[in-house]
Amino acid sequence: MISSELPGSFCRCDFGVAALCLDGSSMAAPSSLIPPRGTPARTSQVRRVVRVAAGNALEMYDFQIFAYYAAAIAVTFFPSGNEFASLMLSLATFGAGFLMRPLGAIILGAYIDHHGRRKGLLVTLALMAVGTLSIALLPGYVAIGLAAPLLVLVGRLLQGFSAGVELGGVSVYLSEIATAGRKGFYVAWQSASQQVAVMFAAVIGLLLTLTLSPGQVLQWGWRIPFLAGCALLPFLLMLRRSLEETEAFLQRAHAPKPAEIARTVAANWRLVILGMMMATMTTVSFYFVTAYTPTFGANVLHLAASGNLVVTLCVGACNLVVLPLSGSLSDRVGRRPILIACTIAALATAYPALSWLVSAPSFSRLLMVELWLAFLYAAYNGAMAVYLTEIMPVEVRTSGFSVAYSLATAVFGGFTPAICTYLIHVTGNPAMPGVWLSLAAACGLSAALVVSYKELSHQRARSLNSPL
Repeated sequence: MISSELPGSFCRCDFGVAALCLDGSSMAAPSSLIPPRGTPARTSQVRRVVRVAAGNALEMYDFQIFAYYAAAIAVTFFPSGNEFASLMLSLATFGAGFLMRPLGAIILGAYIDHHGRRKGLLVTLALMAVGTLSIALLPGYVAIGLAAPLLVLVGRLLQGFSAGVELGGVSVYLSEIATAGRKGFYVAWQSASQQVAVMFAAVIGLLLTLTLSPGQVLQWGWRIPFLAGCALLPFLLMLRRSLEETEAFLQRAHAPKPAEIARTVAANWRLVILGMMMATMTTVSFYFVTAYTPTFGANVLHLAASGNLVVTLCVGACNLVVLPLSGSLSDRVGRRPILIACTIAALATAYPALSWLVSAPSFSRLLMVELWLAFLYAAYNGAMAVYLTEIMPVEVRTSGFSVAYSLATAVFGGFTPAICTYLIHVTGNPAMPGVWLSLAAACGLSAALVVSYKELSHQRARSLNSPL
């Protein structure tokens, strides 16, 4: 059983990936281990990344569009004489999906660690398809009464159960197929693929806004993005069926059973908590700059819906560019310097930036603030996601990663739209989301500093014990 204490500074080399020191630095990789451009090996790697990332993009798209159309869903399934109460019920249902993530991380994570990465990724995509289709086709409250909000909640919980292990499963798969010295760059495409989903949702939303009246969007137009995602699912299921199992998984001498996996994850609870704290910065900032932006822009800043969707589209494009660049940079300078720098910057600027925005709301100010927060998210997550795969024991890599990330999402990130809406309502201060973002940054910074302190302690202990 793996020790629950953080390991000291040592370098390990998994199959097919660069050796990485837990102080955040990378060992130099022989260039001969990296396939040259244009070769069949390089082409095969690109295809594997595209196949796994495409399914991840659509799965995250299906999961997030609920928040994009929270106001319309509130009218359809949660009618109320109080607009605030109706919207809060809709956003709470969005957040409820995240409560299922830890359960999905434990159950599906154990399945992936025991049966393989490929099989698990097929299961998660199929489950997400069922949950999304049920929401898209469900009649409203007027037609079936109380059954409508209850069935929406069930569909949302099924989405959350699937999403609980999707990010971890894809990140681990990419880390295990990565070429030497490029692990950060490979894993960053997990999050980068989500930005394609953000942009796709924004484009569809923009088209709906330009072609349909606000009343039509509220009545039935919001269902179109859900159905569009469902239409692509057969193609993406076919892509995932063509995935190959990773060599790292196939070469393991022992495939731990679910009970063994659960015991090992429990034994590493300190590591899981630190991972959760690091992921908190990612989940809160991501759902603020993507899922909450259309609602924040329309309901709080009273800006045009089309402009809010353009901002969301630009945020997705910014993230898509910065994430792989940050992952690649972390391969060279280490993970933790980036984590610490980004969280300090978020602590220093989140609330002042939002205060400046709400003092004179405009499209240009919203775009500037959101792009800055998006840059901090992408730069941070480009290093965080790969680091989380590296600090987890190999026997429970998917389960450990998924539990840590899902806890962060369930406790903090998933309820970001609802919490921001509530904070603004009770304080009357539209800049209060900046306080929530600062709290998330403090969690990430604390975890990075704790890991750094433990690492420094181990290094000092080794230097004192080493012979002269």
